[in-house]
Amino acid sequence: MDTTTNIEVEAPAPASANSRKSAVAAWIGSALEYYDFFIYGSAAALVFNHIIFASDDPALATILSLATFAIAYIARPLGSFMMGYIGDVFGRKTVMLLTLMGMGVCTFLIGLLPTYEQVGGWAPVALVFLRLCQGLAVAGEGAGASSMTLEHAPHGRRAFFSSSTMAGTQAGQVLAVAVFLPISALPEEALFSWGWRVPFLLSVVVMAIAWWIRRAVPEPEVFEDRQTGSGKTENPLRVLIRLGYLPDVLKVLFAAFASITSTLSAIYGLNFAVQTMGVERSTMLWVIVLANIVAIVAIPLWARLADRIGRRPVFILGTLGSAALIWPFLWSIAQRDVPMIFASGILMSGVIYAAYSGSAYAMFSEQFETRVRMSGTAIGTQFGFALGGFAPTIATMLAGPHLDNWVPVAIMASVTGLIATVATLLMRETHALEIQELGRLPR
Repeated sequence: MDTTTNIEVEAPAPASANSRKSAVAAWIGSALEYYDFFIYGSAAALVFNHIIFASDDPALATILSLATFAIAYIARPLGSFMMGYIGDVFGRKTVMLLTLMGMGVCTFLIGLLPTYEQVGGWAPVALVFLRLCQGLAVAGEGAGASSMTLEHAPHGRRAFFSSSTMAGTQAGQVLAVAVFLPISALPEEALFSWGWRVPFLLSVVVMAIAWWIRRAVPEPEVFEDRQTGSGKTENPLRVLIRLGYLPDVLKVLFAAFASITSTLSAIYGLNFAVQTMGVERSTMLWVIVLANIVAIVAIPLWARLADRIGRRPVFILGTLGSAALIWPFLWSIAQRDVPMIFASGILMSGVIYAAYSGSAYAMFSEQFETRVRMSGTAIGTQFGFALGGFAPTIATMLAGPHLDNWVPVAIMASVTGLIATVATLLMRETHALEIQELGRLPR
């Protein structure tokens, strides 16, 4: 087990214009990613099991629909090698533009898909293909955006600036719900025929704005300095192996299991509430939007704390706390207790899980030096997030034939939260180090 470095934390340095630009670019790109993420997850939970998958068994149709949500997570680990290589060799900005375009185009095309009634089995085939393409594209988003913001950030404020990546995810969900709420209120005939397409088609607007902002952000100085060195064209994956970074990649992988709680509550929880327990769609969507509004405020506050006391304690609080709170959240859904659904959902996702969001990417990225930062972070997180992608499908199978046994789902969240905590305790604490010192501690 490694030891925490005892270095006195200096006062935070002032932010530069590039620090702010990179944070805005990361924020809006992540907003698009999670706008796409949420509208797809919502459609998989509420719509695709009716119009894309034909089955006389509603539970089977739901499992197949949620499985398409997971399909992208098969491609994401593969995409992490590609995007990590591009980001460490050609630049973080290149990856940020590639992921943005790939994710946005695929989302728009999903909105144009024909239904099963129109083209039969080609409908799910086309959906799966676009989800695979999304997975390849998005594999570099979090690592690219967090590397860019962290490397532009002043000393003592790296968690605060890199948290813009995760804060953008909450904004994307708020935007998605703002679009999905009126759509979900449509009569089922309108919802299943044309209404569900609207959120997907509108993604092109966010993509255009994000592209315009991201084009203006320069590469970080620490990356440019590295490019002038002897290792400019060396394969980052080979460097990761040669310098002994594989244990760090594995720690990031298992720590990323913390995200499973969020996926279970947002996707499985939505399906469980609406399809199984009969809770109104609008009720659950309002829980999600209010929790994310709270999180937009909470994430930078937790990030500031992570800059002061360290990444690990804040991360562990968010991980264990949200894994514990999923129990009252799912219980309240089973009881159809609407006030308790709001209270537990907002506390879990808006307040406590925000501690994970405020510290995660700073902690992950700081385990690696500049020349392998994107590869190490992308590979570790995307393999870890892959289980999160399959979590709603696994949860649906654990919930039994009537999809109402929520206890095994809560146990799954608790176990993965404990695994993430152990992995975090084995990581280096890096908040007091200068950026040039990252990844160079004694092993």
